[in-house]
Amino acid sequence: MKPAPPSPPEPNLAPPGAGLPKVELLVARVLFGLSRWTRNRDSFEREFALERQLIRNLVGKCDAATGGRRVLIPRLTGLEDSSRYWSVWMTLEHLRIVHDSIAFLIRELSREITSPGSASTAAVKPRLDVGPEVIGAYEASCDALAAAVGESPSLDTRARFPHPWFGPLNAAGWHALAGLHLGIHRAQIERILTGLSGDNVPGPSTGDRSP
Repeated sequence: MKPAPPSPPEPNLAPPGAGLPKVELLVARVLFGLSRWTRNRDSFEREFALERQLIRNLVGKCDAATGGRRVLIPRLTGLEDSSRYWSVWMTLEHLRIVHDSIAFLIRELSREITSPGSASTAAVKPRLDVGPEVIGAYEASCDALAAAVGESPSLDTRARFPHPWFGPLNAAGWHALAGLHLGIHRAQIERILTGLSGDNVPGPSTGDRSP
């Protein structure tokens, strides 16, 4: 019996929570501010629903082994360096964590409740051993976020909760961020699947997005 091939070495990535390059972060803040100024609640809801469907289509191409294989991809705009070596299942687990957190925040902020502390990108990284069971949990988190938005007559709250990159956001700000964030990780899943297909991972495409 042949011995199993050795596992590839772990890539040398920045630590979780290291953030984005300074110039990219400044641009992201400007673009996110413009997006909130020029778009409305219905627009952000449609974007979230569209990106959710696109991810569902991509995940439908994965079996258990494919979805669990980590692939090192080039860093996308809006993606921390530490998130470049994930599997499809890990990406869904990250989205599940974030969606559940945003749903909770929207409900709290809509009641004008300000929670202590602040959000942390390091705190929402996925575990390595997540499996295909994450698909159902991810879909449930999408439903929970949509329900939290639907239950809130107004998202223009006085109460705010800080995001590590964009500062204090009210419920409308967290809602706006959800679809943009989903789009970044939809592009990440596309890159992972490209790597799994054996093709060369392409350079940045029009699908890359930054909030």
